[in-house]
Amino acid sequence: MITVVKFLFRVFGYGFLAVAIIAGISDASTSIAQSQMHLAPLGQVWFNLSPETLNLSQAVIQRYVHPSLWDPALQTVLTWPVWAVFAPLGLGFMWLGAKRRQHQPQFA
Repeated sequence: MITVVKFLFRVFGYGFLAVAIIAGISDASTSIAQSQMHLAPLGQVWFNLSPETLNLSQAVIQRYVHPSLWDPALQTVLTWPVWAVFAPLGLGFMWLGAKRRQHQPQFA
């Protein structure tokens, strides 16, 4: 059972890292095209892709979790670039799902 969970963590980790790389490439190409630095914030990208789920997640978190979690914490995260959010998530999931070596005792 633990190996399945670790496998899923690795899959999520690879997926999050792929999103971070794609977002970084997109930001870099947009910056080159505009001749100025452009970092797409997570909130703007999420709103462009699915404004309904963004509003739904805000309502659910404020009603059922805690109102102050949305306002200072998650709104700050939504202003960060997409790659800066997904890269640490991906690395964290990869670390949690990493295969650990079993240390075998060595006898002299």
